[in-house]
Formats: sequence, structure tokens, C-alpha cells
Amino acid sequence: MGEIVNLNRARKARDKAEDKARAAANRAAHGRTAAEKKTARTERERAERHIDGHKRED
Repeated sequence: MGEIVNLNRARKARDKAEDKARAAANRAAHGRTAAEKKTARTERERAERHIDGHKRED
């Protein structure tokens, strides 16, 4: 015979795990200093200019 599972507890545990994952993603996205955000933005812009400079005109 299988193990008896309380579906209410299983649902709550699943929801709690999803909330923790969402919180971790938010901490990574919003928990950076202004200098880190500026560095990432300038690096992204530099990479875009580099790629655009290598495009061929038709």
C-alpha cells in the first residue's frame, strides 16, 4: 500500500517552494547596487554596438 499524502500540505509545500524561487530571482534582479546596474547596462550597450558594427548591409 502506498504512503498516505495530505494533499493540502503537498499543495502548500509546492506553493512555498515556488514563492522561494520567485524571491530568489527578485533578489538577483533588484538587489544590485547602482554601480552594478550601470556596469551591466554599459556592457550590454557596448556588446550591441559591437554586433551592429559587424552587420552587413544588403
